[in-house]
Parts: sequence; C-alpha cells; structure tokens
Amino acid sequence: MSNIIFIHGLESSGQGFKGQLFKKVLPGILTPDFRAYTPNISYKDLLRERMAQLYKILKKNKKWILIGSSLGGLMGALYTCQFPNKVSLLILLAPVLSTPYLNPIKFQPIDIPVIVFHGRNDQVVPLKSSRSRAEKLFTNLTYNVVDDDHMLHSTVLKINWPHLTRISNSI
Repeated sequence: MSNIIFIHGLESSGQGFKGQLFKKVLPGILTPDFRAYTPNISYKDLLRERMAQLYKILKKNKKWILIGSSLGGLMGALYTCQFPNKVSLLILLAPVLSTPYLNPIKFQPIDIPVIVFHGRNDQVVPLKSSRSRAEKLFTNLTYNVVDDDHMLHSTVLKINWPHLTRISNSI
C-alpha cells in the first residue's frame, strides 16, 4: 500500500480532477471519498466526520505524505499538528487554515516539510490569512503563491508530483 494520500476539498471527491490526476502521476496513491457535503450538515460536524474517516485510514501506516486541497488542506494540517511523527511531508493546495480548529496556541510548531501552493486569484480562501496561519504553525514551510485561482488546475498540472513527493523520502 502506498503511503501517499490525497484529501479532497469540501464539494469535491477523490474521483475529481485532482484525484484523477494524482492516480495517473502517483501510482498507488489513496484518493478516498470523504463524507459528502450537504447544506444540512454543519461544517463542524462534517469536519468531525471526515477527520474520523481520515484517522481510520491513516492508522494503517507509519509515515504518510499528505496532499490536501482546500478543506482537505485543513484536514491534512490538523492531522499533521496532532500527529507530526506520522507525517513525512505535507502538501497543501489552497488550504483553509485560518480557522479556530488550527489555533497556533493549541499546537507546538511543526518542523516537517510543508509545501503550500496558493493562487493569488483565490476568491474562496483568503491568501493572506492562510499564509499567516501557515507561518505560525509550520517552521519548515515553503509557501508558493502562484498565478491561479482556488481550483489550482493549471498549477497542479505543472508540478512534477513524483519528484515533489520523493523529496520527503530523502529527508
């Protein structure tokens, strides 16, 4: 089993654009479908349910490479802050980080490699507050501001994913 997992965003799935791309370029990657978003569930309950699913999946392996998109970025960051010894690399795509769930006062700064890609034209997740929170939580941070929007479709197509995910194996 692969030690790489893609955690999709709020209204997406593991079978969406990014999930399909990762299956092609990172053979063996896990792209699970997390509980679907519906307007009748609160974000708090949805996050709790999705995190329970994530804990169940990630208990199967010792060191993970997490790739999280938007709300999946929040999930990946939250898991990494809770279990830094179980993560070798965290890659975040337009992550939702400026939230009470990731209060820097509650967590020790994390020193594992964290790479963020955030579009300067993101109309969904504010770049400035997300970056500020990332800088407080992660001490080994590379924050890439790219010429893209929240979906980051053109950005994810340009990244050499096999190379980027191999970085953590050499650290």
